[in-house]
Amino acid sequence: MADPRVVNGYAIGPRADLTRADLTGADLSEAKLEDADLKSANLRGADLRGADLSGTNLTGADLSDAELTNAALRGADLMGAKLTDANLRHADLRGAYLTDANLIKVDLTGACLVNANLTDAELTGANLTDADLTGANLTDADLTGANLTRANLGFAGLPGANLTFVDLTFGDLTGTTLTDADLTGAPLTDADLSHAVWGRTTCPDGTVTYTGCS
Repeated sequence: MADPRVVNGYAIGPRADLTRADLTGADLSEAKLEDADLKSANLRGADLRGADLSGTNLTGADLSDAELTNAALRGADLMGAKLTDANLRHADLRGAYLTDANLIKVDLTGACLVNANLTDAELTGANLTDADLTGANLTDADLTGANLTRANLGFAGLPGANLTFVDLTFGDLTGTTLTDADLTGAPLTDADLSHAVWGRTTCPDGTVTYTGCS
């Protein structure tokens, strides 16, 4: 169906004003919503597979249980958004703002988060297998129990991040900043920690290091 289109009584299209819109469970697959305003919108359980949400304002929006596989969210503002249990497999989140976002148990398998801002984000139990987080800002983010197997964290910033029991097996942490990060119980099997930046970092065995975890 071509855009613009009407869904749940709302006109859907680029730059649409959908502030506080109720789009619970709506079929928005392949929708063109570039630069739209979805601030505080209810998108719980919505189907947004392949949708283009680049540059969209989604601050405070509820995207819990939403289907966002292959969605484009380049430069989108998701500050304080709720994405609990959302499916973002292979989503494009390059340069997206996810500060203070709730990403508990979100599926970000193979997602691109290059240069994304995830400061203070809640990623407990998230699946980030094969995700690209090159240059991402994860300052003070909580990733307790997250799966980052084969994830690319090259030159990402994780100062103060909670990485307890995070699986970093085969992860690329080249040049990653880990000052004040907590890696208690985190498997680092075959992880590349070349040129990582350490300082008061808690290693998997609970020791604190300024030079690197073995």
